Amino acid sequence: MDDRPPAGRRDALRNRKLLTDKAREVFAEQGLDAPLDEIARRAGVGNATLYRHFPTRASLVDEVYRDALTETTSAGERARTAEDAWTGLTEYLRTVFAGLAADRGTNDLMTTNLEGVTSLEEIHAHNRATIDGLLRRGQEQGTIRPDLTTEDLLFALAALGRAVPALTTVAPDAWHRPLALLLDGLRARPATPALPAPALTSAQLGTVLLNLGPHRRR
Repeated sequence: MDDRPPAGRRDALRNRKLLTDKAREVFAEQGLDAPLDEIARRAGVGNATLYRHFPTRASLVDEVYRDALTETTSAGERARTAEDAWTGLTEYLRTVFAGLAADRGTNDLMTTNLEGVTSLEEIHAHNRATIDGLLRRGQEQGTIRPDLTTEDLLFALAALGRAVPALTTVAPDAWHRPLALLLDGLRARPATPALPAPALTSAQLGTVLLNLGPHRRR
């Protein structure tokens, strides 16, 4: 007895995998606003086939990146268990930024809010919880300045992260320097001047991250 799926089903499964593989390739090179026509072309299928499998850009992004950020999630889990919160936070952020530098699609996902990408809600929640927990613990341990908020840090990381792809063809490892400067500014020091202006609220940060997002093509 032949347990293989019917030929039409096999073709559909093959096309779907081709589309997700090529989408990951194109998104990594160009970001999440890359033209979908290019993805279909590289997969060797027509646009109609692409839209039959993925009616919206968000559904394609959701499929492509559902399991792609496992490394970042695992890094967050490791960071949370670090005895020294400062060490956990710095190692976690270096792992995150290495991903931002290597893949424009991952950069878009981690530094912006993208509406309609359901798997990203869990990723953003995990990232926020990791940073929030390490920040609070570092403040309790006296290694992180006490007036810093989670929103302060998430905004600074997103702003710096958005600039990282611009280094790719110029000095791909140069992101280590501004990240080191940013981290140095988080340290608790005697007589540190208070931060000016009120901190962003969570809702304000969400709006800012939407505004940082890529121009979305259909």
